[in-house]
Amino acid sequence: KQWYQRRVAITAGGEEKDFKTGFSYFYEAFEGYDSVDHPFAMDGLKYMLLSKIMLGVPDDVQALLTGKMGLKYRGRGIDAMKAIADAGKKRDISIFNKTIAEYDDELKKDPVVQNHLKSLYDNLLEKNLVRIIEPYSRVQIAHVAETISLPYEVVEKKLSQIILDKKFSGILDQGSGVLIVYDGSESDQTYTYALDTITHMGKVVDVLFKKAQKLS
Repeated sequence: KQWYQRRVAITAGGEEKDFKTGFSYFYEAFEGYDSVDHPFAMDGLKYMLLSKIMLGVPDDVQALLTGKMGLKYRGRGIDAMKAIADAGKKRDISIFNKTIAEYDDELKKDPVVQNHLKSLYDNLLEKNLVRIIEPYSRVQIAHVAETISLPYEVVEKKLSQIILDKKFSGILDQGSGVLIVYDGSESDQTYTYALDTITHMGKVVDVLFKKAQKLS
C-alpha cells in the first residue's frame, strides 16, 4: 500500500504547477523506494531532476547526481534528464531536440515528462533566441533564424512574443526584417518619448476642436 501511495505521489507531483512542491513529492517518494531498493526509486529521482529543470536551475541536476545518488542510480532516463539540463544550461535548443530524438522512450513515452515537453521547448527556445541576440543592438531576423536553424516566420513570431512578454526590450522592424535591441534605459526613454508625444498630440487635438466649435 505504501509503495502504491508513493507511486501516486510521483504522478501527482508531475501535475503540480508549483515545481517546488512537486520536487518535495518526488523526494519523499524517492526516499521511500530507495530505502527498500524498489525500482520506482529511479522514477522518483528522474522526476526530481525534471522539477529542477522546470524551475530553471539546471545546475542543480548535476549537484543532485554528485555522490552516492548518482553512483547508485544510472540509466537512460537519468541520462536523458542530464542532457536536457545541459541544453538548459547552454541555452541551446539543438541539444534539446537531439535529446528528444535519442531518448524517445524515456521522454515522450513517459506521461509525466511528456506533459511538460512543450513547456520545456518553449522556454528553451526563448532562452536560445535571447542568447543569440544578446551581443547585438541591431540584427537581421534572417540571421537569427539561420543561426538557430528554424523558419523565418517561426523566429519572427517568437521574437514578437518575447518582446510583448517583456523578456527583453526591443522592436521588430518588419519592413526591413531587423530586430532593434534596447538596453533598459533606452527602452524607458523610448516609452517616455512616446507617452509625451501622445499627450502633446492630445492637447493639440483639444485646441483644434475648441477652435472648430467657435467657428461653427
